[in-house]
Amino acid sequence: MNIPKSMQGRYDELAAIIVPYCDGYLDDEYKVLCLHAVEKLCRKRPSPLTSGRARTWAAGIIYAVAQNNWIFDKSQPIHMTAEELVGPLGVAKTTASAKAAEIRKMLKLDHTSAEWVLASDVEKNSMLWYVVIDGLPGDARMLPLDMQMYCAEKGLIPYVPALKKGPPL
Repeated sequence: MNIPKSMQGRYDELAAIIVPYCDGYLDDEYKVLCLHAVEKLCRKRPSPLTSGRARTWAAGIIYAVAQNNWIFDKSQPIHMTAEELVGPLGVAKTTASAKAAEIRKMLKLDHTSAEWVLASDVEKNSMLWYVVIDGLPGDARMLPLDMQMYCAEKGLIPYVPALKKGPPL
């Protein structure tokens, strides 16, 4: 973790809200992503976390990460309504939703970035594996090993599916 010293107190304050929340209502995968979001927001210059209520930021971060991982979809293992998601934090769903929109924009948080997808969902998220080669779209998981390695090296896919690991360094 690489938190600027000037932001360590704010990081700790947000982590003290997010960690118990995720332990009680979500899971470790959500906790990792939410804390990663806090870390990235702490490193922004200037950090937006320096102003505003900690509970509002925590709710926005949780909302943004959860929404990106389809938490409002009843077919997901962990699913909730917006009210259920932010209610325990004492923040209105409209406030959390607005803050989440800001956070998504600041962090470029979307469904097509493995950085913001639950680790257990990376393999089954087809948006992460979609590539266009020579004008032809396709699923990188169906490509030969050398092409998978090329795509992973270029950052087009999260890892080499045939090897179940990231690109060689």
